[in-house]
Amino acid sequence: MYKIRELMTTPVYSLRETDTLQSARVLMDKKRIRHVPITGADNRFLGLITNRDVLANTVSHLANIDPATQDEIDAGIPLQEIMRTDVHTLSPDQPVRDAAHILYHHKYGCLPVVENGALVGIITEADFLQLTIQLLDAMDQAETV
Repeated sequence: MYKIRELMTTPVYSLRETDTLQSARVLMDKKRIRHVPITGADNRFLGLITNRDVLANTVSHLANIDPATQDEIDAGIPLQEIMRTDVHTLSPDQPVRDAAHILYHHKYGCLPVVENGALVGIITEADFLQLTIQLLDAMDQAETV
């Protein structure tokens, strides 16, 4: 049976709870990611911030705020104030099917992978798209044999 550890992305880009909304925005833009786990001491998983959280905590573009002012506002918002803490997590030894069911039925974009309280990976919709491509390629190759 295919396990989460075989599909998860690792290492994971993460931030600390004392980092700011500005840090999250910069990391997401720079690494082209939509989910950032928040960790504490010893890489202990504490929560998650998503691109939706970033957008929800951004002053509206209709307010005509210049980028420098937006950066200043973002720099004053610690992630611990806006991160999600009621996040469903997975163990690296769970079946991949578990992750697929949870992502699909709850409409989540990612699931942090935690072992003994520590963040060890993340599994995202993109990981499942990559798996789908691999499976389709394997099916195509089997048909040509």
